[in-house]
Amino acid sequence: MTQGRSPSILRKWLIAGRPWSFPASTMPVVFGTSLAAVIGGAPLSWWKFLLALVAMIVLHAAANVTSDVYDFQRGLDRDVTPVSGAVVRGWLTTSQALAGGAVLFAVGSLIGLFLVLKTGWPLLAIGAVGLPIGIFYPFLKYRAFGDLAVFLNFGILGSLGAWTVQTGRLSWIPAVWTVPMAMLVIAILHANNWRDSISDTKKRVTTVASLLGDTGSLRYYQALIFVPFVIVLALIVVPRTLSVSQLMAMPVTFLLVLLALPRALELSRRARERRAPRRPLDFVILDGATASYNLLFGLLCIASLWIYLAMKEL
Repeated sequence: MTQGRSPSILRKWLIAGRPWSFPASTMPVVFGTSLAAVIGGAPLSWWKFLLALVAMIVLHAAANVTSDVYDFQRGLDRDVTPVSGAVVRGWLTTSQALAGGAVLFAVGSLIGLFLVLKTGWPLLAIGAVGLPIGIFYPFLKYRAFGDLAVFLNFGILGSLGAWTVQTGRLSWIPAVWTVPMAMLVIAILHANNWRDSISDTKKRVTTVASLLGDTGSLRYYQALIFVPFVIVLALIVVPRTLSVSQLMAMPVTFLLVLLALPRALELSRRARERRAPRRPLDFVILDGATASYNLLFGLLCIASLWIYLAMKEL
């Protein structure tokens, strides 16, 4: 139990939801919406976009709250840090947090169902895949499926869902073009799991990081932060080179993401120097630094779309 004056109910639940993590899930929604307007030619519905964004935030908060409970019960998360949830801080009991998580899942689902009524069954199919992943995420991450879960929910499905909300139809474009951003969300989780891999193994928790070991985790992390550039370049060049009409090429404006390359190189250096960091917390807070990199990359992708649209209209 933390000391000092008890925080307000609002602050307790804000901390429980861990809002610092929301950019990882909201960037795909903004990107998918932008894709629908710029590439899909859909008239932008602001109220649908805002509802989709709120639904994603609420569902992400629900997953965070319930995940904190199970981590606490397993003894994985007992020390208070700047990014700790309310359960670890002693502000909420596990039963309160589980009840709150259930309410948040229900609210997010109701918003999603309302959007289904306004959009159509394709969105329902996306939700039918994404919601169970969010609910059972704690059990998935303990069995090395956490990386796949965040890749889908905070990447592919988030973008595809946002596209579908605006267009009313499914498409391969948001599913494929969001892969680079989805890989960076995995990188955030992997940086966290890599740091905690020894303690996770002792607690009988299996993650990709614990399976790969230290050297393998370094190679995996480097792939996650650098391969997105390769994918973007391939999506720009390959369709144009093959001249296949079915493969829509990414706009050349996506070369803007190369502005994030120096940040990726810096993160790679931190990862390589994990045993003798230049600054004591360089490796400890690698997950937070990776989250900032993910935000930068996502914003550059979104800017690339709108710059492309502006150039078309000149």
